[in-house]
Amino acid sequence: MTDFFGEINPPQRLLMGPGPVNAHPRVLRAMSADLLGQFDPEMTAYMNETMALYRQLFRTQNRWTFLIDGTARAAIEAALVSLIDAGRTHVLIVRSGRFGLLLTEICERLGADYEVVDAPWGEVVPMDAIRAKALEFRPDVIACVHGDTSTTMAQPLDGLGDLCREIGAFSYVDATATLGGMPIETDGWGVDIVTAGLQKCLGGPSGSAPMTISDRAAEFIFSRRHTEKGIRAADAEDGHRPRIGSNYFDLAMIMDYWSEKRLNHHTEATTMLYGARECARVALQEGLEARFERHAKAGAAMTAGLRAMGLSVYGDDRYRMTNVTGVYIPKGLDGERVRQRMREDFEIEIGTAFGPLQGQIWRIGAMGYNAMKSKVLTTLAALEACLVAEGVAVNLGAAVPAAREVWG
Repeated sequence: MTDFFGEINPPQRLLMGPGPVNAHPRVLRAMSADLLGQFDPEMTAYMNETMALYRQLFRTQNRWTFLIDGTARAAIEAALVSLIDAGRTHVLIVRSGRFGLLLTEICERLGADYEVVDAPWGEVVPMDAIRAKALEFRPDVIACVHGDTSTTMAQPLDGLGDLCREIGAFSYVDATATLGGMPIETDGWGVDIVTAGLQKCLGGPSGSAPMTISDRAAEFIFSRRHTEKGIRAADAEDGHRPRIGSNYFDLAMIMDYWSEKRLNHHTEATTMLYGARECARVALQEGLEARFERHAKAGAAMTAGLRAMGLSVYGDDRYRMTNVTGVYIPKGLDGERVRQRMREDFEIEIGTAFGPLQGQIWRIGAMGYNAMKSKVLTTLAALEACLVAEGVAVNLGAAVPAAREVWG
């Protein structure tokens, strides 16, 4: 018997976890537009417009600002595989959470010689510590995460570009969780490659990954272009480095595809490009400063409401991401039961945690289309009701007024 299942009809759930979040309606509408051939003039015009839009979001003049077809992790891997020669490249990884560990795993798979500079979860790595380790190790690449949703901390990056130029290294920044919600100063920080995703502060679906590349990094990547001379490591002696160890993530080939050459590399994910383009349009029409302020208000209101309820907020207030808040699960409480109640009774999703924080904290997001006063207040009220239902003593009725006062 053939089972055709039912038409897709997901619940109208409010996604208030660390991502993904609900997509902006304009983004969903854009993604319903007709497909085009990848070399149609209309399609290549949309590609060029998307590049121009994301230069503004990344706050850069970089020519090489475009999309990788894949989730945010696809852009992370494309950046690293295009910078790293197995056994030859030294990488310093700045780590203070789960996604710093992801950079480590990718570097291991690529055969990089790497060292790390760590901070405890809930803290950030001081730039002085990064500098001291870099001067000792002399890496070719320094890789870090701007906002690590596993810990809800945002790593300060001012001075990273200057340090990398001083020692002749490239800088890589994973801004998956912060682009469009916190300032990303690509040119101001002087960093070489920044990658991101749509599914968090940009209010889109996962599946397309914006990135930007400095001219100096692009020159290095193009030196690894797939040529006959690039096939053998011995050819590095005449200035041609070993070719990039991936076809799909070969940035030299992808950049040729996005350039005026339009050299075929893959078939562009048309629907995702439409969505990514509209994400950027929505953000820029709101205004970046207004958008950053909205995310900051949402995060501050959420934090104030949680504390007014009587809960303890996780991490260092000085470095908290504006768009994700960690909160300790009350002792003796089954955190998953509360998450289940939130979903089943209120159609609201909040996040669990990774690694040493698993079962210790919830992660509550307010970003992109969901960084709204009404959605923050609704989430706080629902959480209070679920905690009361589980027999937890809270300061009844205190969370919403506290959040409302902070929001203004």
